[in-house]
Amino acid sequence: MSILHELVRDIPIPKMVKVKQNFDDQQIDDLGRELMVQLDEKGLEHQIKPGMEVAVAVGSRGLDRLVELTKVTIDFLKKHGAKPFIVPCMGSHGGATGPGQKAVLEHLGVREEVVGAEIRSSMEVIQIDQLENGLPIYVDKIASEADGIVVINRVKPHTAFRGPVESGIMKMISIGLGKQKGAEACHQLGFKHMAEHVPAMAKIIIDKMPIMFAVATVENAFDKVAKLEVLLSEEIEEKEPDLQKLAKASLPKLFFDQIDVLVIDEIGKNISGDGMDPNITGRYPTPYAYGGPDVTKMVVLDLTEQTEGNANGVGTADFTTQKLVDKMDTETTYANGLTSTVVGPTHISTAMPSDRTAIQAAIKTCNILDFTKARVVRIKNTLEIGEIEVSENMLADVESNDNLTKLTDLYDLEFDENGNLI
Repeated sequence: MSILHELVRDIPIPKMVKVKQNFDDQQIDDLGRELMVQLDEKGLEHQIKPGMEVAVAVGSRGLDRLVELTKVTIDFLKKHGAKPFIVPCMGSHGGATGPGQKAVLEHLGVREEVVGAEIRSSMEVIQIDQLENGLPIYVDKIASEADGIVVINRVKPHTAFRGPVESGIMKMISIGLGKQKGAEACHQLGFKHMAEHVPAMAKIIIDKMPIMFAVATVENAFDKVAKLEVLLSEEIEEKEPDLQKLAKASLPKLFFDQIDVLVIDEIGKNISGDGMDPNITGRYPTPYAYGGPDVTKMVVLDLTEQTEGNANGVGTADFTTQKLVDKMDTETTYANGLTSTVVGPTHISTAMPSDRTAIQAAIKTCNILDFTKARVVRIKNTLEIGEIEVSENMLADVESNDNLTKLTDLYDLEFDENGNLI
């Protein structure tokens, strides 16, 4: 038995109980029809000339019904005589390579045979201008040569800065369309200035590039589209801040102010740019964002298959597992940090031999006198927190909160012969 096993062998793991978290579940049921209605109402047919090539910018996030949104948009453009194609719009994701970014879209289901448009993926960019402070502004070369550009994205709070515009359409335009070089430029002076750089770059791109319209969504706490809005290019700057306010009000959360140990089964780029959403965990990669619970120790157990080895975010946890480290693609992960300039999340946190030892290590180091009273919360990932597990010592919190419903009796977590959760 290793010294790591020995050091945590006698640390008790508390009994757990399943709990339902209750959030507003309002959503748009017939999303395709709603999108088509809005597209028709915007008078866009006057912008669309027969035979014009339109670049449809699609990102790497796990947006609700992304494939449907993309297909309906492409069908609309085709109906009016345009020739749409897809450009990956994701900064440095996909290993910062053209084939890698195409593969990211295909993993999300955005394939030519499904949405009816080819994917043209390259990391080549052109510089179209610069900010007053000298930061260059880049745009995907393929998109820049199109007759029109359409952007599809979800609006939500960012994980590393706060401002009227955070993650959404303007960030997609300034960083996503800018590819790796654009993302690098926007991050160059740090997240302290992102709240001003993102909209400033986006405004110049909107002014100089043929941005036609954007398809913006806001998701509810269950990551289902609750609001959809088609924005003309001249409406984006004015209307996105209101969508951002709605997104913040709709954000899911853990209904606990203080947690001794937060266990997260999986992280990945398809979950959040940070692998896990800091708005949920309370652990942020920079000092320029805030909110969420006070978590003493955090454990990350595994990577999603869709993240393809990108373990960005694991460094914000205190403990992880050797199995996660074995799956980690260091080049892809480190490329993320080199582009964002925030390298803490790409560090490898203390890696324990198994799920059990990682959880025990977190309990051992969470700075309480009686380990049997540890306040432990376990979630699958930060996208799926409608049902969570909490430890016995948190039952009083559950019973006193109308947003929480106990679903089961207490039980012990089950581990296999290797010490990994079943």
